[in-house]
Amino acid sequence: MEQTRPPDSRYQIGAGKVEELARMVQETGATKVIFDNVLRTTQVYNLAKATKVEVIDRFQLILEIFTKRATTTEAQLQIQLAMVRHELKHAREKVRLSKGSEQPGFMGLGAYEADVYRDAIKRQVQTILKKLERVREKRVLQRERRTELGFLTVSLAGYTNSGKSSLFNALTEDTVEVDNALFTTLSTTTRMVEFSNRKFLITDTVGFIDRLPISLIEAFHSTLEETIFSDLIIILLDLNEPLETIERKNNVCLDTIERLGACAIPTITALNKIDKLTVEESSQKLEALKEKVKNPVLVSAKCKINLDELRKQILRILENYQQAQFSVPLTGKAMPFISWVHGKTHIEKETFTNETIEVVFESAPALIEQVKRKVEELNGKFQLVPTA
Repeated sequence: MEQTRPPDSRYQIGAGKVEELARMVQETGATKVIFDNVLRTTQVYNLAKATKVEVIDRFQLILEIFTKRATTTEAQLQIQLAMVRHELKHAREKVRLSKGSEQPGFMGLGAYEADVYRDAIKRQVQTILKKLERVREKRVLQRERRTELGFLTVSLAGYTNSGKSSLFNALTEDTVEVDNALFTTLSTTTRMVEFSNRKFLITDTVGFIDRLPISLIEAFHSTLEETIFSDLIIILLDLNEPLETIERKNNVCLDTIERLGACAIPTITALNKIDKLTVEESSQKLEALKEKVKNPVLVSAKCKINLDELRKQILRILENYQQAQFSVPLTGKAMPFISWVHGKTHIEKETFTNETIEVVFESAPALIEQVKRKVEELNGKFQLVPTA
């Protein structure tokens, strides 16, 4: 049902439309009414009274989907936080209305005083925040450990149901849950991958959505902040959709990334699901989008098409690798160190003499600094190799 008019203070829609809606509910046997608009508490109450069923708006619908999809403790806590904060915002009015007559969504609150109910919710908020802080501290430690090991991180981002988890599985040969549904991923999963002897960490993140309320952005901050600390972001778009839809979803992704403070991070746009299009259709859409998306690559995560081209793009952008060389005395401490260098860098050349081990290698600047410090601790010699 659609209606174009200024919002009605009592119902959001006009009184005539409310009668029509009530008839539709009765005729169809509907058990719930969902509004795409944001509804005030009074409007929800009045609509529930008129239709005799539960009425929710877009925000509450997203929360319900989130609740069904959440699998990890962190995701569940984040959803609880968003729910109780939303409840706190509307608690006083909800208690007042429930004292009149109970309607769907307003059951059992008549016994509460508004201030008592609000205080109870505030305590819930504090309890959830403390639990989330502990989870966040663990995540920070994991991130610091990855940085210490010198791994570059690639985050998969994009509109929900664009194929992020399918691409994650294709690149990592993993089995993250994949489903043709919204918000299948509500927490991050990180795996190591190797391209051309270079090791990277790839993170699958929660999907973005148009008009995502700021309170949900805040609630999911610790999950979404994985994007902030990435070295590269891959935005996935479903190329099988109409151009207008693709452009809108790309803008949603870029806006969300900007709100997260991650707009300065290099970006690749993976135009996914080309297996559903002809070569000509894919080329035409790419031509139409190339000025509007960043570093586009045509791929099919499901059929694993053009993934090598995507890997080349990843390497090209992250290829600020530097070459360096060092020699260390051949001692008992040297061999564990050489083994460590083998595991963390790309070795170009290795030479053993009677007294020393000489190594030429490539790596990211942060890891090169770690190698340099260890070489100095072993009384060795270190130098960067000038670029050609």
